[in-house]
This record gives sequence, C-alpha cells and structure tokens, in this order.
Amino acid sequence: MFLYYITDRSQLSAKHEEAIRLLLERIAEAASAGVDAIQLREKDLNARELAELGTRAVDIVRGVSIGASNVRTRLLINSRLDVAIACGADGVHLRSDDVSAAEARVIFAQVGISSPFIGVSCHTVQEVSLAEGQGADFAVFGPVFEKARDKGAPTAVRAVKEACDKRKAAHQPMPVFVLGGVTLSNAANCLKAGARGVAGIRVFQNGNMSETVARLRKLGEELHS
Repeated sequence: MFLYYITDRSQLSAKHEEAIRLLLERIAEAASAGVDAIQLREKDLNARELAELGTRAVDIVRGVSIGASNVRTRLLINSRLDVAIACGADGVHLRSDDVSAAEARVIFAQVGISSPFIGVSCHTVQEVSLAEGQGADFAVFGPVFEKARDKGAPTAVRAVKEACDKRKAAHQPMPVFVLGGVTLSNAANCLKAGARGVAGIRVFQNGNMSETVARLRKLGEELHS
C-alpha cells in the first residue's frame, strides 16, 4: 500500500514562521516513519518561497536514512514544474487542468531529468483513464468521503471501485490512491474496492505519524494476507 502525505501548514499554525517549522518537522517525521511520498502543497506561496521551502524539504527527506521500513520517501511539488526542477524534487503532482503527464515528462527531459515521479489529481473515472493514457505514475482520486468546496458531491467507494476496475485491463495498471475524508477506520473499504494507496492531509498531519503509518501498513498487510 502506498502512503501519500499531502501538506498544509495552515492547519499547523496561523503564524508563518511557526507553521514552516512545524511543517518541516512533520515532513521529517513522515520520512522517518516510511511514508512513500510527500506532496508539498503550499499553494499560497510564490515561486521563490515555494522553491526555498521545497529545497529545505528535499534536504530533510534525503537526509533521513532508510530504516526498518525500507522506504525512501519521495518529495513532489504541487503543480509547479519549474519549482520541482529548481529544488531537485523527485517529481510533480498535477491538477486535472494542468499540463498532461506526457507534456511534463518532456519538460523534465529537456533539463536532463529522465524519470520524474508524476501524479495527477482526478475527480472522475474519465479523468483517471486520461491520466493513465498520458503516462501518469499514479492518480489521486476523490473526494471519496467528504464534499469538496469546488468539486461537488463525494465520489463514494463505488466510484473508487469503478475507477480501479478500469485499470485491470492494462498490462501494468496505474495505481489509484484515494483522497478525501479517508481515515484509519474507513481506509479498508477503499482498499477492498481496489485502491492501491491512501492520500491525505489530516490522516497523516494530525496525531502520531509513526503510529498512523504502522496501522495503515498493518491494514494493508491484513487485506492482502
């Protein structure tokens, strides 16, 4: 099971400097706990500020030695290819209305980056199909359990199943991760529906990171045992 932590420092503190400090601490905890990837999603920052934060986050993630989890955490920048390239991130997470994953790979290749890790946010089964066709490494599908402010009603688990079932025809199905109100108590239903991972802000950013990761890993193991 893939664990994908999406950041939001505004939930940590209303004070800018304290929020940055707490966010970087949380990123270090996530990497140490064995989260597979972190999406730096601080959309209010300008390019310079995001690049500076991204550089610090990359240094932290790469400075964490691989422990018992045997996971090297990857860091992705939300939407901004230029920032991802500037700070040496592992890849980019694209909105559904951004450039395609295929176009993003061309841009990365032009600067000598041959294997960027690229995810796409998807809100419909059709968007999942499009992301896969354009060469995304994974799709984040949602909101599953809670209403998004600008995307209408929740997709619900049945839509997760439909999105994941469509991938089964592919030789190497693109993983679909679920987002939106996913918790330790309801994640099992999504995984049973075919989701390959859990994405979220609060599920990782609140509470004890190591305990959350351990419980999700155990859940994944139990479902596949």
